[in-house]
Amino acid sequence: MEEKNFAEKNSAFQRETRPFELNAALPGTNNIANWSKQGYQFLKKHMFEDAKEVFFKILDLDPGNNYALVGLGDAERKGNRFFEAVKYYQRCLTHFPSNNFALFGLADCYKALDRHEDAIRVWEQYLVHDNANITVLTRVADSYRKIRNYPKAKLMYLQVLELDPDNAYALIGLGHLCYNFNEYEDALFYWTRIVAMNPNVLDIRILTSIGNCYRKLRRFIEGVQYFTHSLELEPRNFYALFGIADCYRGMNQSDKAIEYWKRILVLDPRNKVILTRAGDASRSLGDYNAAAGFYNQALDIEFDTYALVGLARISIETGKIGEAIESLRRLIQSEPANYRLYMELANCHLRLNERRDAVGVLRDFQMQGVQNQIINTMLEHIELGIA
Repeated sequence: MEEKNFAEKNSAFQRETRPFELNAALPGTNNIANWSKQGYQFLKKHMFEDAKEVFFKILDLDPGNNYALVGLGDAERKGNRFFEAVKYYQRCLTHFPSNNFALFGLADCYKALDRHEDAIRVWEQYLVHDNANITVLTRVADSYRKIRNYPKAKLMYLQVLELDPDNAYALIGLGHLCYNFNEYEDALFYWTRIVAMNPNVLDIRILTSIGNCYRKLRRFIEGVQYFTHSLELEPRNFYALFGIADCYRGMNQSDKAIEYWKRILVLDPRNKVILTRAGDASRSLGDYNAAAGFYNQALDIEFDTYALVGLARISIETGKIGEAIESLRRLIQSEPANYRLYMELANCHLRLNERRDAVGVLRDFQMQGVQNQIINTMLEHIELGIA
């Protein structure tokens, strides 16, 4: 739909600026005109191989024909053969540097190939001829966002909104841009505008994105509302299930969180992150057998620090401090820079009233030359007798 609108809006401009006109003296001119129409009809019907066959006939008569070269580029691009498409668009632009359809197609190929800087360069060539094309402006903004150029991305999105204040692509893009740079309040502003514009046609991706903003802001109750609405639309949506579970986790409502962790595991039983989260929730509810089961399932998949820490915490909470100490020491050998392991081990020694050993553990971490304020504060509290 977007490309159709692009073509309609630019057809008049293209007719005025196209660098090639059919030459009445060219042999086979009538055939070229008819074949060109036929080729583009095949493209509209997604009959790409038939379209290519027609365009090759044109090139046999006129090797530099821009309609055929762009048509071949479009056929390859729509078939996701982007490298081949690039060759045809570049060949067209060698003869006709201002051909907008070749510029647009080439930039779109670069975007699909994650060559965003190349895409920007080509789209900016297009904008020299048509600097108010909203489709192209949003694409340039998207590419600037992909390469994390915040100022230019925002400038381009806002330029689109000046031309079209309710442009959904720009509002969604601004939301993602702000979210990527941890500006969650601003992301909410843009995404909630989308919801307000179309309250009866809600996109679950926007709903879960808004929920994630609230989750990041630790406004969990509001997050739950959006994730719940998302699940009403799509009960098996992973992002909605994860978001609502994590909100309940943030509110320390493990009984509700585990319900959603388990729903995810029905869909994805080998997800290590979810298995450890389910283990944490079960452990906080005092269901140590279930917790150990989840942690061990995670470990059956592969080594997982969080699962091993979870098992160590079960040992601590069930009075098996010695086992926990041994497990944590082994973990530290595997991950000597993980400060959380030193904290857990120090806490084990504090439970046994072994303050000197706790201090020694924390000093071992400091001896690595890594500055960590949490470790420093914990050590200070132990030495002052606060911990």
